[in-house]
Amino acid sequence: MILIITHKTDFTADFVINKLNQRGIAYKRLNCEDIFKDEYKIKLNSNFTYSILGEEKYKSVWFRRTKLPEIKGLKREEKLYILYETESLFENIFSTLTANWLSSPSAVYEAENKLLQLKTAIKIGFNIPQTLITNSKQELKQFYSDCNHDIILKPISQTRIQYNEGSAFIFTNPIPEDYITNIESYDLTPCIYQKNIPKEYELRVTVVGDLVFSAAVYSQADEETKNDWRKKKLKFEPVEIPNEIQQKCITLLKELDLKFGAIDLIKTPNEEYVFLEINPNGQWAWIETQTGQKISDAIINQLIK
Repeated sequence: MILIITHKTDFTADFVINKLNQRGIAYKRLNCEDIFKDEYKIKLNSNFTYSILGEEKYKSVWFRRTKLPEIKGLKREEKLYILYETESLFENIFSTLTANWLSSPSAVYEAENKLLQLKTAIKIGFNIPQTLITNSKQELKQFYSDCNHDIILKPISQTRIQYNEGSAFIFTNPIPEDYITNIESYDLTPCIYQKNIPKEYELRVTVVGDLVFSAAVYSQADEETKNDWRKKKLKFEPVEIPNEIQQKCITLLKELDLKFGAIDLIKTPNEEYVFLEINPNGQWAWIETQTGQKISDAIINQLIK
């Protein structure tokens, strides 16, 4: 039996579940926002036993997403208390459930650390952009000069700002020279500065275990997407990458204790491959739809082996 940890609007989970249904593979779906409605039980005496969604043993767990429940009718402080306790409940369950995890939540959360990703990528021999995180304006000015007046800025973690009327997405953007010239007029909030790397095209390399699925997006063909292909819905195409780069992608997952990862690379006009980041629980269903790459089958095979 497979346990899928997710929420109701996780369409990537839906994508795999449709295939599980077609293949007659048994699973249970835990929508985390329904944790107050769904039955769970954990008992400890001389041993550890549990029951989640009526099942007392799961062979595999696919960790996708969590979402806290909506709480009504309580004071703000009381709501926050219950949400913190619920989040701790999830963490306790995740850390004690013995199963074949794809991937373990603790590994996913740690691997989301952008600095750890870059440090690990250097360790295994990837090329990375020159990178700086600082609150020193002098350091940033020097970095700008060292990078030939061509650097980009991107978030450390959060890519969205949530407003009452909706959310705004934060893309990777170049820093204009006048911002550096007038740097004393600005405060430096936490973010990542990197040298802007010339691109022939960008790659999304999806790794499941030891299987590598690489797809290219030609972001340089459109002025709006030159710095961030996410600004438009560009089509991805399957592409071959050197075996050396494939092996580095596989090694990166092993170093981070992951069984799945969505890796972003740049291929430069000089035929170099440059590592940008890895999303340890990234989206991929649209890539399978566009390229025909059997990523979902690889995930299912990991869960049933």
